[in-house]
Amino acid sequence: MEKLLSNGVRHLFVTVFLSTAAAVMVLPAITDVTMAALCPGRDECSLAIYLSGFQQALSGFGAVVITPLVGNLSDKYGRKALLTLPMTVSIIPLAILAYSRERNFFYAYYAVRTLTAMVSEGTTACLALAYLADNTSLEKRASAFGLLTGVCSAAFVCGTLASRFLATDYIFPIAAIFSVVGTVYMRIFLEDCLPGGSDLVQPMLKEEVPEFTDREDDGNELPRPTPAFRKMPTLNDVITLFKSSTLLSLAAVVVFFTGVGEGGMQASILYYLKARFHFDKNQFADLMLVSGAAGTISQLVLMPLLAPLLSEDKLLSLGLLVSSIGMVINSIAWAIWVPYVVTIFSIFSVFVSPSLRSLVSKQVGEHEQGKVQGCLSGLSSLAQIAAPLIFSPLTALFLSDHPPFKFPGFSLLCIAITSMIALVLSLMMMASPSSSSQRPSSSGSSEA
Repeated sequence: MEKLLSNGVRHLFVTVFLSTAAAVMVLPAITDVTMAALCPGRDECSLAIYLSGFQQALSGFGAVVITPLVGNLSDKYGRKALLTLPMTVSIIPLAILAYSRERNFFYAYYAVRTLTAMVSEGTTACLALAYLADNTSLEKRASAFGLLTGVCSAAFVCGTLASRFLATDYIFPIAAIFSVVGTVYMRIFLEDCLPGGSDLVQPMLKEEVPEFTDREDDGNELPRPTPAFRKMPTLNDVITLFKSSTLLSLAAVVVFFTGVGEGGMQASILYYLKARFHFDKNQFADLMLVSGAAGTISQLVLMPLLAPLLSEDKLLSLGLLVSSIGMVINSIAWAIWVPYVVTIFSIFSVFVSPSLRSLVSKQVGEHEQGKVQGCLSGLSSLAQIAAPLIFSPLTALFLSDHPPFKFPGFSLLCIAITSMIALVLSLMMMASPSSSSQRPSSSGSSEA
């Protein structure tokens, strides 16, 4: 454990904690704020569901392009330089609602949040994972990724607690302050180096690579400096990367289906609970608090114990199985206490992300960590486009006054099916032995 927590990793954990707490703090309140702005005094609002789904889809569309680009650039220019962008832009929408939650300001928040989410959704997580991969050895990587998820879960708990006991008037200003502090802390304290232990020697925007062009004076082709940041991985690069091994191909499909499930849950679960059991901000916060506490205990205590004993593919399958069962139970929830009980299942369901990312991390070299994590996040963002387009109309239809048949939780049952598909695929994944190209970097070995 001590070897995992080098100075750079500690500062990374603090950065992730502050930024995650700021993002989570507003989640219990945003549903009520949206409903109050669009449909005052009502517990069911199709417009709110459709707008939330539309925002989620647009954000995912932008993230599909931005996340692989940012991950790829971080392999060349370092994680810190690229981490600054998503953390900085995420402050803006929080500041808007901190100023006012009236309808016009809500629409301004909605537009700005949609744009900034294209940059911030997924990029912070993929850069944090790549940073950990740079600084941990192969055998410690699953535990390190689990600890990162545990830090996120702890931030989830703290942010939810703050939201639970703060008045809505104070939630958004405090969240904006947390976000600013996290960005400043990262810029001051987080150590940065290139993958493989090389120090950064040039700013990103001044790096130049040759591009050949004709010169009129002698007819020869001479290099003309071109900004290197214009380069990004093409679709063919991404396809080639994931086709390089069976495990990577399966992991890409699993990431997509788990992303569809997660996106569908984001688009539907809160509106389902509000319509079905009349949940408000405090009840949303209580539910998230139980989930966050379970996830924190799991990632900080349970996963470090299980990771050395069980392989990542087994932990992945276990998490997907429990997640599927929990979503089926939520879809037929018969009493208000059922969702609270189901959230305890997150003790196991949170195994999914760190196990999958650790498996993939071990299949590529040290100079491809940002690229592969960015591509996985891009695939997840692609799923975020599909999910709301499917589940927002489905949720609105079955929560309306005239559904095709009486089953308010039908959309949640469909989400469970996507998790089951991912489970079947995960059973086909077998951890392959590390090749010579998968050895940890010298810096990672020394600090891990």
